[in-house]
Amino acid sequence: MNVTSADGTSIFFEQRGDGPPVILVGGAFNDRTTTVGLAEVLAGDFTAITFDRRGRGDSGDAPSYAVEREIEDLAALIAQAGGTATVFGHSSGAILALEAAAAGIGIEKVVAYEPPYATDEHPRADVVDEVRAHLAAGDRDAAVATFLQVAGTPAEMIEGMKQAPVWGWFTALAHTLPYDLTICGPDARPSQNLARIQVPTLVIGGGASDDALQSGARAAAAAVPGARHETLEGQDHGVLQHPETLKDLLTDFLK
Repeated sequence: MNVTSADGTSIFFEQRGDGPPVILVGGAFNDRTTTVGLAEVLAGDFTAITFDRRGRGDSGDAPSYAVEREIEDLAALIAQAGGTATVFGHSSGAILALEAAAAGIGIEKVVAYEPPYATDEHPRADVVDEVRAHLAAGDRDAAVATFLQVAGTPAEMIEGMKQAPVWGWFTALAHTLPYDLTICGPDARPSQNLARIQVPTLVIGGGASDDALQSGARAAAAAVPGARHETLEGQDHGVLQHPETLKDLLTDFLK
């Protein structure tokens, strides 16, 4: 199924289950297929909506990018869902979910899993122009490697990934990395903008994640009035591969 965003871009989505709508927003290297597991976990109690962010999967794209366009994409999905919905976001999708909630587009509750905000303790390098240059040169491998480096992935791990099937998945989505870097670049910090959020907010960090991710999650929760912060012990940034671990926490909060 498709909805049309404010700028005319077609956004493809699927839905499972029955109940209050929950829109699932993936981060970098994610399309609707990577949130299907969580959708199936939630489908017993909710209408779980997965979608391809612009530039991915079966969704369209536009010649230029701005975070506001992705907020408009979410607004179109919320309108299709009946005018209000809960939004769950992972990684850069978590920042997008929080920014959308601050924009007041009909989000009833928001859940953010490890929004990768930069903090004073954990600043982040600005590599968006470097990634764009690699993409312009047709070097998707270098674009992905640069992104992973700034995300804190050790060089030896990146080299190992290059030999694994997952690398092909990464490079296929490399053209969307500037979008994620725009959302969660060095200037993306919890700010007064998040203080505008007036809906119940849950921010989750993984107990097995590195200090930078946990710091960003704590900072985001501190910036949202009345936000609840939880640590999901034993999980890290790859929690979407273990969606059942989120079920109790999400169901309790969303109900």
